[in-house]
Amino acid sequence: MKGMKKKNRAVNVFPKIQKLLIYFVLICISFVFLKPVFGIISKTFMSSADVIDPAVEWLPKKFSIGNLKVAAGVLKINKTLWNSIMFSGLLAICQTVVSALTGYALSRFNFRFKHFWFVMILLAFIIPVPVLMVPRLMMFVSFQETIKFTLIGTPIPQVLMALLGQGVYSTVLILIFNNFFHMIPHVLDEAAMIDGAGPLKVFYHVVIKMSLSTILVVFLFSFVWNWNETYITGTLLRNSIELLPSKLSLFNSEFDSMASASGSAFKINEAYKMAATFISIAPLLVLYAFVQKRFIQGIENTGITGE
Repeated sequence: MKGMKKKNRAVNVFPKIQKLLIYFVLICISFVFLKPVFGIISKTFMSSADVIDPAVEWLPKKFSIGNLKVAAGVLKINKTLWNSIMFSGLLAICQTVVSALTGYALSRFNFRFKHFWFVMILLAFIIPVPVLMVPRLMMFVSFQETIKFTLIGTPIPQVLMALLGQGVYSTVLILIFNNFFHMIPHVLDEAAMIDGAGPLKVFYHVVIKMSLSTILVVFLFSFVWNWNETYITGTLLRNSIELLPSKLSLFNSEFDSMASASGSAFKINEAYKMAATFISIAPLLVLYAFVQKRFIQGIENTGITGE
């Protein structure tokens, strides 16, 4: 009996140890991701004296929002924030619609060269962006010379790329939809077709209405990726529209030019840079805070975890 009790205790203790190990690993991983964010927030509210004080590491001695005001002025927040939201939102909507249609076609229909086009979609993701950017730029330049209409320096090239399935990480978005649509039973499509629904009606009334969480996940992924994208945007859009991430990449030069123009004695330091970085990521944090519950549900439903 004593041997059985000891064995039962060992069996009961093992799941607790396993759970503790899992929590330990999760905390370690979370620390790696969250430490830089906490560092940005900490330095954002430090004064210039706190920045150069070796005794101050996390909590500022003197809480200040002056860094945010200066950084917002340099970034031209009133203009660049609105431009970034509209630009990223437009590209995200285009990518979401096209990715949903493409994922639906790949999961529901059999057509010639289906596997070939699937491989081409994967190849577009594997090939580095700079390798594809040169022929794309040459193509748009030749096209605008042919039609005598300016494309480079406008949002049109990136909108066209998004509509043609060549947006930022469009392959990942297509695979998310394709994976989720495979999980929807085909009998629902067949039942709708018996009632007289065509492919588009089945897509809208059956598939889309069951995929709202997945659509939200794809839209948020696309929005964040387009928000942070500066290479393609800088190549095609140039400086025709002032965007928040682009202004952040030029923060040092913009700060120096504004300081010299106003005759100010301000000198750039880490606090101003971290404040500018915090401003650029704050809209994404606010967006996630509002939709995080549906976002997590959508990730669970899409099978991103491999389920």
